[in-house]
Amino acid sequence: MTDDISMGEAARALDVSIDTLRRWDRAGRLQTTRDSRNRRRVPVEEITRLRSAVARHKTGAPLSARNRFAGIVESVEVDGVMALVEIRAGPHFITAAITRDAAEELGLAPGMPAVAAVKATSVMVESS
Repeated sequence: MTDDISMGEAARALDVSIDTLRRWDRAGRLQTTRDSRNRRRVPVEEITRLRSAVARHKTGAPLSARNRFAGIVESVEVDGVMALVEIRAGPHFITAAITRDAAEELGLAPGMPAVAAVKATSVMVESS
């Protein structure tokens, strides 16, 4: 008989949420069994198989933001208490609205390297 563990234990072992495991189960990416109370159980072999597939992206930064775009400051437009900063990161441009104080404190100026760290609860995507 194969050893299995609870969904909570599996989620902790893989460093993902239980909801993620449920989605993987529905999509066929994760094989689960059911116990006598109809609760999902995860075979230990599945944890071993998936562990390499869910390696987390590590930024090495002291921020929780995972989306980081290193680039060059293209422009800094200061108006009142706000500043618009445009950073060219490869072929992409990121525009950030920050406070004037922050722009001055960071010494932002065209041509200098900078990193745009993006953390958002909502990201809009448009097809091209």
